[in-house]
Amino acid sequence: MDAIVFGATGFIGRALVAELLARGQRVAAAVRNDTLTPWLSSQDIATAGLTIVTADITRPLTGLPQARDVYNTAARFAFGLGVREARAANVTGALNVLEWAATLPGLRRLVHISGYRVANARPDYAGLGAYEASKAEADLAVRARARELGIPLTVANPSTVIGPGQYIGLASLVEDLWNGRLPALPGDADTFVPIVTLGYLSRFLAEIPTSPEGEDYWVLDDTTPHLPELVGTIAGHMGVRAPRRTVPTGLVRRLPRKITGADPETLSFLSADRYPTASARAFAATAGLAMPPAADALRAWADDLVATRFDAASPWLSPYGFRGGTWVMGDAHRPAHVLLHGLPMNADLWAPLAAHLPGPILAPDLPGLGRSAPTAQPTDAWLAGLMDPVRTRPTLIAHSLACGPALRFALAHPERVGGLVLIAPAFLQAPGPRLTRSILAAPMLRRMSAAHLAAALGLPEGPEVASAAADLRRPGVARRVIAAMRAASAEREASRALLERVSVPVEILVGSADPLTAATGHRVTEIPGAGHYPQITHPAQVARSCPS
Repeated sequence: MDAIVFGATGFIGRALVAELLARGQRVAAAVRNDTLTPWLSSQDIATAGLTIVTADITRPLTGLPQARDVYNTAARFAFGLGVREARAANVTGALNVLEWAATLPGLRRLVHISGYRVANARPDYAGLGAYEASKAEADLAVRARARELGIPLTVANPSTVIGPGQYIGLASLVEDLWNGRLPALPGDADTFVPIVTLGYLSRFLAEIPTSPEGEDYWVLDDTTPHLPELVGTIAGHMGVRAPRRTVPTGLVRRLPRKITGADPETLSFLSADRYPTASARAFAATAGLAMPPAADALRAWADDLVATRFDAASPWLSPYGFRGGTWVMGDAHRPAHVLLHGLPMNADLWAPLAAHLPGPILAPDLPGLGRSAPTAQPTDAWLAGLMDPVRTRPTLIAHSLACGPALRFALAHPERVGGLVLIAPAFLQAPGPRLTRSILAAPMLRRMSAAHLAAALGLPEGPEVASAAADLRRPGVARRVIAAMRAASAEREASRALLERVSVPVEILVGSADPLTAATGHRVTEIPGAGHYPQITHPAQVARSCPS
């Protein structure tokens, strides 16, 4: 093998394996259970050079294939660990990897992953917590044993690693920010929590065996903004309010955790310390590596965190992200269909239907709803801005209360629209009594569980409803849903009049259990057995009525 990677199913390990395979190396991945191969397949990484081997680093290692380069990315990374559990993986495991590497006749380099806060630190289990203390103990032990055995060792000390799949540490703070649970920041204006992107770290690690042995590399972005500015950057991108106050770390330590919500083990990472990055920067320059701008990396990571609901869901459409505060999924330039959701849902409403539609899709969350930030613009101006980069003549597919804005855009810009599909248009129907009774007040709507919301909407409890319920719990969203319902109700008669003037082809789809109550001169397709959300319950039938 060119390389063997221990901890190959972990966040850093699997990315390193992908990087080495992309470079054409023959890689052995040492794992307990093979969750790596499916992940590599999901990332379209060719695995012809991959060998999966079973290994438990907490025990002496035998029977593994020889390798030129040995990477130990294995670690038990969590807060609240017991000392025995933490030491087994982080100390004993690290030494077992080293002892095995010492038996390799052709060893070029052992690369040990330590940490930017633990390198050469005293392993204080009482003060630091089991995770950080065990990593500090391992750092000292690995260096000492490597000197005794004459092992060619390089230690990499990465900072907070961000990227797709990272949901620990700083991600918890971002989640609290997103859900309105971050009234103040721990630390002060000088608190420095440096980041490094997973992609950059993987490339850096892949280059290390060509560098001189015995080096220590602090791998982090010195340009990372101080914590208040870092949080402000993410908040501005997501369209949420950043906390204006800071609370000294010492005070947070003294307060009960049930009040602060802060894990005591995370507080040691909140400091104004700076780190010796000169050697890492020099090596990166020699290897031709460049970090992406920190602000861009933070914004991209925030997009991934929101898209995956902080590891609670999988995005159904890509690319995705915030654009000027609006959450947008799909092709913003050449869509075949533009999908506008109704209430109280978000763009995830369209996932079942999208599987049956040909061509690219553009699916936003309406302003102030779902994941999108509110805007001072009228909805019609917002929709015009959304459509401005579009270079095709897509079909507009709108649901319920979104049918009004879609209709007005088609009337104002018929040359920009190939057709109009109105699903359960609210202005042609009586208000749903079950829904109206269930969400008379925003506080009630915000408190609804996914199960209760599904029952109120007459839908099965599925990912689309769970996604909507999660957004409704965020500050202000439920209140804006109620406001949007009232505004649309006031526009019913005007929308009916506009429907008779539109010049683009129009298809109207309703469920048999949710019929129209007003006449229209356009063709109406009734879907047997469907209610107000046929795109969820009967997506194939809806797709057959949508122009390609």
